[in-house]
Amino acid sequence: MHEITILSGKGGTGKTSITGALASLAQSAVICDNDVDAADLFLVLSPEVKHQEKFISGWTAEIDSDTCIQCGICQSHCRFDAISKDNKGLLKIDPLACEGCRLCERICPQKAITSFQNAGNSWYESQTKAGPFFHAQMGPGEENSGRLVTFIRRQAKLKAREIDAQYIISDGPPGIGCPVIASLSGTQQVLLIIEPTQSGWHDAERLIRLIGTFKIPTSAIINKAGIHPQMENKIEAELETLQIPLLAKVPFSHRFRNAMLKHQTLVEYAPHSEEAEILTAIWERIETNKEELQTN
Repeated sequence: MHEITILSGKGGTGKTSITGALASLAQSAVICDNDVDAADLFLVLSPEVKHQEKFISGWTAEIDSDTCIQCGICQSHCRFDAISKDNKGLLKIDPLACEGCRLCERICPQKAITSFQNAGNSWYESQTKAGPFFHAQMGPGEENSGRLVTFIRRQAKLKAREIDAQYIISDGPPGIGCPVIASLSGTQQVLLIIEPTQSGWHDAERLIRLIGTFKIPTSAIINKAGIHPQMENKIEAELETLQIPLLAKVPFSHRFRNAMLKHQTLVEYAPHSEEAEILTAIWERIETNKEELQTN
């Protein structure tokens, strides 16, 4: 089992469209959408949900106004400034500011504060034409996206072992935050999707530095090629200096958008297109690289 995590330094690079296309080319894969804050891989994979559960995580405190004597001890000790008085002068806890440390609950002399676990997140096991698919949905204001990423990755690995899948293909979140770190931990290979713009390369550089701390073999794709040739040349030179193999340049094409509108991957929507041929060649190189990595 070989896990490939597909990442980008910023949103809007076309990472998810490429992930869906590569997943549809794999013959034996489990797919995982690690972008739990804004999951959208389902738009091209059209999953049929087989199993759904709530993901319980984190704590939020609440004050019982009938029991509270308004002593203010909890407010003075809250390091997150989550406790304040409302327009009636009663102490209230802002659930969005509360970090769930439960200190206020422990120090309240009246036992007027109780904490409850958050249940606004859900995770799903689905089936697609490309294989089993694990994804999640975070509720408004919910936290612990890193823990949720770790959880669904674990479920994907269990399924991969169960069906003896050769690959786990993970669509990672953009940026360099906690869910990205949770996506990187333990993966065998990173595929970096870069948009040939100044902001695209700036954010990719930050991500490359993060990946470097994990020492994970990394290769790159320049997506939307043709929109800024000078920037493409600069990125190619920088990647060569960093010794990051450039697998291909995928041209800018409205076919990706049209495929998504049809709830299809690019290789399903336009199997004989230039873009599909490039993506097929990319997947063949990934399979070759996997064998080389396992040999080493």
